[in-house]
Amino acid sequence: MIQWIKQATGDNESAIARRIGVAPATVNAWVHRKRGTGRGPNREKLRGLASEYGIPEDRVFKAAGRRTPGPLSKDAEERILFLYRELTAEQQEAKVLEMEALVQHNRSGAQGV
Repeated sequence: MIQWIKQATGDNESAIARRIGVAPATVNAWVHRKRGTGRGPNREKLRGLASEYGIPEDRVFKAAGRRTPGPLSKDAEERILFLYRELTAEQQEAKVLEMEALVQHNRSGAQGV
């Protein structure tokens, strides 16, 4: 995706980094797929890249090998927190583990659930 942006706009990695608010080294790491954590680009940075360059989010996330996260309205966030607060400590921990597993699954780009 970064290579395509560079060709389409003439922006170099430093210009791309400036436009989305990251260090040039970060963009370079994305290009060379070198991230120490193995997580890849941050969700908000991918959304920023899509927004800044007018590229559909699903295309940017797919290029990063990730599934596009769904939208989260303020009402949905409040409902989730309300329900979470009603759980026992053990149930909360189980939900956290489940959500972490789903996030890892989505970051891997795997299909299904």
